[in-house]
Amino acid sequence: MKAYFAVFALTLALVASFGMTPVFGQVSSISVTTDKTSYQDGDIIVVSGQVRDLLSGTPVSMIVKAPNGNLVSIAQVNVNGDRTYSTQITAGGSLMKETGNYSITVQYGNESRSAETSFEFGGSITPSNEATGIKSAITDKTVTIEGIDDVIGYEITGGKLLGITPDIDAKSLVIAIDATEDGQITLVIPRSILDSKMNGEDDSFFVLVDGEEVDFEENSTSSDRTVIVKFRAGAEEIEIIGTYVIPEFGAIAAMILAVAIISIIAVSARSKLSIMPRY
Repeated sequence: MKAYFAVFALTLALVASFGMTPVFGQVSSISVTTDKTSYQDGDIIVVSGQVRDLLSGTPVSMIVKAPNGNLVSIAQVNVNGDRTYSTQITAGGSLMKETGNYSITVQYGNESRSAETSFEFGGSITPSNEATGIKSAITDKTVTIEGIDDVIGYEITGGKLLGITPDIDAKSLVIAIDATEDGQITLVIPRSILDSKMNGEDDSFFVLVDGEEVDFEENSTSSDRTVIVKFRAGAEEIEIIGTYVIPEFGAIAAMILAVAIISIIAVSARSKLSIMPRY
């Protein structure tokens, strides 16, 4: 009799477990994950996932938020034919600089198809002059070149600005970047730092990306010139060439040269007088 009740109880347990199987076997409408759980400044964050049902023409919406709840990034990612999706984010920048836990929320179609994951970020680090060899100090929006009072404003997408340094001989600014994807950089350059003029009138800059001439956009005011340059993933250097770059051979240098020439003439004259025969 006891054996009969034991078998009956086991049967009920099996039936109950079969009834619960669809719950455990249910496939989520969308999933999301990152390739690592933590990242450092400049790392590439690979975000990927899969959807259960393929909705034609519908991308996955992705929102990244900082630990304080501020919005870091918004993107739309296309879904592949095998129902997977993937995209990349560069850790760091003006919006992602706080140390802590960042959340990623994805949605596909409507709110019922959503998922969330998170990752740790170690915080942004501004490269120092000693580390990069570039004599410039970078903030989120400006660059200060050593020995120059005026600052260069900038915005960059698709990579990081590593530094800006003047090339006196070429009359240019050399901009070092780390381009992790296609992007662009906007530079607000004071005319006191770099300018290009011909016969007293504004002349166009000459812009190179990794040594190759490229097209660019420009807006000018009486005090500065704004240059917008697009670049490809992997680009390392942008050079903007003008007709004047600071520090340049200016009025003070010219005065010093004039004094030096006069001194040389005076010394030469004395030398000639000293070798003339005396009567």
